[in-house]
Amino acid sequence: MISSEYTRELLAEGRDTKILLVVVDGLGGLPDPRSGKSELDTARLPNLDALAASGSCGLIWPLGPGFTPGSGPAHLALFGYDPWKHQIGRGALSAMGLGLDFRAGDVAARLNFCTVDDQGRVRDRRAGRIPTEKGRQLCEKLAAIRIPGIEVSIAPEMEYRAAVVFRGEGLEDEVSDSDPQVTGVPPHPLEARRQGSARTVEVADAFLTQARQVLRGEEPANMVLIRGFGRYPVLPQMGEIYGLKALAVAGYPMYRGVASAVGMDTVETDWHLDQELAVLRTRWAEYDFVYLHVKKTDSAGEDGDFARKVELLEEVDQFVPRFLELKPEVFILTGDHSTPSVMRSHSWHPVPLVLQSPWAMADGLPGFAERHCRAGSLGMLPSTAVMALALAHARRLEKFGA
Repeated sequence: MISSEYTRELLAEGRDTKILLVVVDGLGGLPDPRSGKSELDTARLPNLDALAASGSCGLIWPLGPGFTPGSGPAHLALFGYDPWKHQIGRGALSAMGLGLDFRAGDVAARLNFCTVDDQGRVRDRRAGRIPTEKGRQLCEKLAAIRIPGIEVSIAPEMEYRAAVVFRGEGLEDEVSDSDPQVTGVPPHPLEARRQGSARTVEVADAFLTQARQVLRGEEPANMVLIRGFGRYPVLPQMGEIYGLKALAVAGYPMYRGVASAVGMDTVETDWHLDQELAVLRTRWAEYDFVYLHVKKTDSAGEDGDFARKVELLEEVDQFVPRFLELKPEVFILTGDHSTPSVMRSHSWHPVPLVLQSPWAMADGLPGFAERHCRAGSLGMLPSTAVMALALAHARRLEKFGA
């Protein structure tokens, strides 16, 4: 079931019900071998546990069984778009979220500031998660790069991440990443996956060569990895296919980018939950649908910090009553993908979901964790079905057929 392909013709007229979707990045996990419990099982979550008892629960597959998603495809699926058909490079999403001058014909890519040794081998793919302010200073240095026939725009994203936009003739986005995804080896050479992208490889190689010179002597971020090449995306918009005026509240720019790509309004905010909640309260009356993103849980999982991820899940739980104070007709909390701390990476495992609505079945589950949600009334379903479920529970879909 792909929500965006089926809902347009079934939209109910005159509905003013509201939907709040809270996406806890990297929500799902796996058991810690020492305790046999996942992060969700370990955390004290009284408010989410109460929702698991009074609402409907299930597990969602972002891409289908066995496939590990990036954050962009996982979010597109949550918003009801087929992520296999609508593939958008991570760099394009970052550029859109940062508000860079990004147009049709341009190619954007994501940059990771990293640490390399004297032999050029990657020692730290994230340069110790340098502060965002340091990343901003390094981007100002990279702004000195000049490539004949090409306009280059650079902006810091968050911590060690940044984005670059290349503008010029003959650019395509079918280019491999330089990020080797492991340490102790050199960055991968860029390769054109299609002949038309050879010019982009030349441009990106020129950029990396100059970046190496510009960043020489910097510590700990003395090089960049480039990845996620993407062109400006054109997708059906949420207002057309869902009849919703939608807002994204996300502190991390890339998630504002994917929201913008599907037609949501976006607002810049800090990525701390109290700041995001303040924005949500201020803008709530203006919108039918609000997506709120929680980033730090994913970072803790990628760092392999099980205890920190547990703490952050408990923080999210404390905000649940404040979300419900807004009285949305439909409240959904889920994740875009799983990031088990024991794996230190995204994974293919299904993600827990809880849905609260006057029309939701009360599952009576004892808690909100992977093993409990597996027994919920929603069962196992694709992420692409979540928007249809939200619209149905908001009474925004008419009956199909006679």
